[in-house]
Amino acid sequence: MASSFSRRNASAATLTKNRTEDSITPESGLCATCVDGCIGMCEVGKSAYRGHEVLYPQPYGVITTAAEKTYPVDYTHFNIMGTTVGAQGVEASSDKAVFPAVDLEVRFGHDNGLKYRYPWQIPGIGSTSIAKNNWEGLAIGSALAGTGLTIGENVVGMDDDAVIKNGRVVDTTDLKRRVTLFQDHQRDGYGAIIVQANIEDSKLGILEYAIEQLGVQCVELKWGQGAKDIGGEVKIENLKKAQLLYDRGYVVLPNPHDPHVIKAFERGAFKAFERHSRVGMVEEEAFANRVEELRNMGAKYIFLKTGAYRPADLARAVLFASRYNLDLLTVDASGGGTGMSPWHMMNEWGVPPVYLHSLLYQYAKRLSDREETIPALALASGFAFEDQIFKGLALGAPFVKLIGMARAPIAATMVGKTIGRTIEENQVPVYVERFGNTKDDIFVTAAELRQKLDNGAFDDIPTGALGLYTYYERLAQGLQQLMAGSRKFSLEYLSRSDLAALTREAADVSGIPYITDVDKEEVNAILG
Repeated sequence: MASSFSRRNASAATLTKNRTEDSITPESGLCATCVDGCIGMCEVGKSAYRGHEVLYPQPYGVITTAAEKTYPVDYTHFNIMGTTVGAQGVEASSDKAVFPAVDLEVRFGHDNGLKYRYPWQIPGIGSTSIAKNNWEGLAIGSALAGTGLTIGENVVGMDDDAVIKNGRVVDTTDLKRRVTLFQDHQRDGYGAIIVQANIEDSKLGILEYAIEQLGVQCVELKWGQGAKDIGGEVKIENLKKAQLLYDRGYVVLPNPHDPHVIKAFERGAFKAFERHSRVGMVEEEAFANRVEELRNMGAKYIFLKTGAYRPADLARAVLFASRYNLDLLTVDASGGGTGMSPWHMMNEWGVPPVYLHSLLYQYAKRLSDREETIPALALASGFAFEDQIFKGLALGAPFVKLIGMARAPIAATMVGKTIGRTIEENQVPVYVERFGNTKDDIFVTAAELRQKLDNGAFDDIPTGALGLYTYYERLAQGLQQLMAGSRKFSLEYLSRSDLAALTREAADVSGIPYITDVDKEEVNAILG
């Protein structure tokens, strides 16, 4: 399928495959020969008997998913430029300009009061089972590392134990637990726990509750995400829970109060209900009023997250974030990770990362050139490793301060959790057992972290948190090495000149010079 950017009609994400795997029609994804009598292993075939269920990646609740589409330009189409000359941020001495000297701390916010040890955060993990089941590791690991963690949409609405009176939340179990886990393990004021709200959350008064009752300082308004251009979605396998969410105002399909639907569910005709959030309607006056309300009730920092919508919507996000003095704008491009999004939507909608992030830089620069305030910017969509982090920060420099990652941190947390379970069961896999049989032996950061934590607190740290903390430690050292090679010893010195485009199309999209055009003026000066 070299002629196609997308894989269609068969994917591990939907548990489908083609019968003639080596002979596929590129446009439709159908087998070149579709045979009468086939059991229907492909997506069209499976849709013939499971219908709308095949819209979503499977199995729900134990996976995260991201698009398989190959974009014409992506971050691999850029290389990082190093140099043999000088150093920025440290003395230009071979004894001083060593990679451990690279400072990765970032400060941002209207008062520069938010401080992270590393330039990344988790930009929104909400009501999906995969988030809830791994929250302990995510929260504690993020807090110990000194980075940010965003509690995503619909957490209160999905909480069976939430107390809601007159349509407003007055007490919670899950949101309170999520916030407290981070706060109890935060060290020296580094990092932040952020509570996000979509339209249903706003109606329930989630942000008011988080600020006034839980002491949350950072709140985030949500316009959307990169994985889909509709609201948040989950599956519900319990009839009573589906009815509860329907009564709380969510869109639940099929109607869990319909007697015919109840009978079909009870006899096993379908296994789960779908809960959907509504889409918001952006309007400047309402946005301005909401920002003012949040500030008046005590929000110290206000963020905005937007998705891979058309360029005009990105322009609105940049302008509103500037005009109303927001502290962070996160821009999540298409193809990003999710716990549940329609599979074809995830692959085929929106503006891809390099394109959207390049537009973001252009729009921010236009406002900056007019001497208008630019909030800290964060890029999200598919980031997982230190080279990608470097490229994102450099592509958006000097405006981009953070990279948003979700799927990779969740993966590290899940692996850490799984290793912990195998330790408890005395069944450590051979692949891992070569490093030892205890968490002190297996996790390479254990000795350092045990020393940092007082009163034997290390023993109470779950292995999911160790997995995330250790993954972050790898990213940090890798990023330090790349920055040292570019002779940039602090994040403030990263610039677009640290990148080169490997294709003319990548250069055209991003404004980053083609690799043989880099340093042309300096080369002429050197060679005379």
